[in-house]
Amino acid sequence: GRCLLEIKASPKVRAFVGERASLKCSFKSSSPISDSLTVDWTYRPLTGGQMESVFHYQSVPYPTAVGKFKDRISWLGSVARGDASIAIESPELSDNGTFICSVKNPPDVYHNIPQTVLVVTERGLSFQLTSATLLSILVFLPSVLVVVLLLVRMGRKFGALKKEKKSGCKKSSIEVSDEPEHTETGSCLGKLKGWCLNCV
Repeated sequence: GRCLLEIKASPKVRAFVGERASLKCSFKSSSPISDSLTVDWTYRPLTGGQMESVFHYQSVPYPTAVGKFKDRISWLGSVARGDASIAIESPELSDNGTFICSVKNPPDVYHNIPQTVLVVTERGLSFQLTSATLLSILVFLPSVLVVVLLLVRMGRKFGALKKEKKSGCKKSSIEVSDEPEHTETGSCLGKLKGWCLNCV
């Protein structure tokens, strides 16, 4: 039979900006653990691109001394217990991507390469989303109100127009007997003047 090594890792890890994230990885080997056992963690950005080695273990942990994860990877594992987990200190949004945990324990060859997708978000993002929604509503509301007010004003104008046409400038018999004629025409002109001013 072939010597096999089985590796398990969390398929997805949620992390928050600035809060330590643990990337769990465990392995089972059919051979005894020796000094030649190696653990390698590699990283590929979410946007794709170059694979980057972020951690290497052989007898002792070797966190990367270069790249974006420099001084930010710590070893949580214990090879005796079949644990190859690491932690990322103060994750950033730009850390989103895929981490690959590979373990080799010669003569065992690893046959599966589990991938862990790291999703870094800011705490309180849901609140930010609602405040953004709120903001868009606040921006949207005034324009709706303006349209409604315009429609109401237009409706009033049409209403006024109909009334003017109906009543016209006819004098009622009662007004004639009580008041002199010129005031009546004056009030009629006044009405028209007022109405024209409204139009403008």
